[in-house]
Amino acid sequence: MADTIVMRRRDFWTSLFLIVVSAFFLYQTSLIPFFKADAAGVQGAWFNSAALVPFGIFSALLLLACALLVIAIKGGGATRPFESEALGFTAAEAERLLCVAAILCAYIFLLVPRVDFIACSALLITALIWGFHTGNATARRLSTVMVLLPATYAGIAHFPRAEWTKPHDDDIATLVAFVLLTLLMFGYERRRGLVTGVVRLTPVIAVCAPLLLVVAMAFGFRQNVPNRQGLIFSQIEYHYYVTLKPLWSER
Repeated sequence: MADTIVMRRRDFWTSLFLIVVSAFFLYQTSLIPFFKADAAGVQGAWFNSAALVPFGIFSALLLLACALLVIAIKGGGATRPFESEALGFTAAEAERLLCVAAILCAYIFLLVPRVDFIACSALLITALIWGFHTGNATARRLSTVMVLLPATYAGIAHFPRAEWTKPHDDDIATLVAFVLLTLLMFGYERRRGLVTGVVRLTPVIAVCAPLLLVVAMAFGFRQNVPNRQGLIFSQIEYHYYVTLKPLWSER
């Protein structure tokens, strides 16, 4: 029961944070015009607006955060919310939060603007699933380091905006980090004898989720995607317009 109350108190603060974040980004999204879009040569169509995808994502996030807040309050999460002991805040918990913050900051501010979206998202998903699914400290630290290394390189080698779409050395560094982290994950869990279904599915989810997302955004919703000149997406875009699209355009 005590552990459940601690979890509900954490859910309480997490939901408040997510509500603030989603509300902020919904406000920023509202500044993008829905009916003055200009995508793929079509003007004034709401489904071509760049606001469509972020509006859907952050609206869903806001609804989920509100639902989490209600659950947390009903479970007693609003009682003694300011006491660290009541929150179960320990040194291990502080390290976990620090690792999450470091990974997300590296992804948002260093990797996404400079590195191929599919590559850096695959690295992020692998790090978050393996590093935090079981609560193992070694997995968490290895995951954090493997994200910070290519992010630091990308930030140093291509810091100014003019360098963001330069040669793909940072894309390659990120792909290498993803492969190494995947190998470390399987090797470490095999030594522990804990190669579970989650571990086996992690690289599949890590690759397929951002791949499907970026293809849907770029060719389905006609939205812009981060770093179109990235190592992987540039090849996808090239073969879509040069190899695949002519197959049905000529008919």
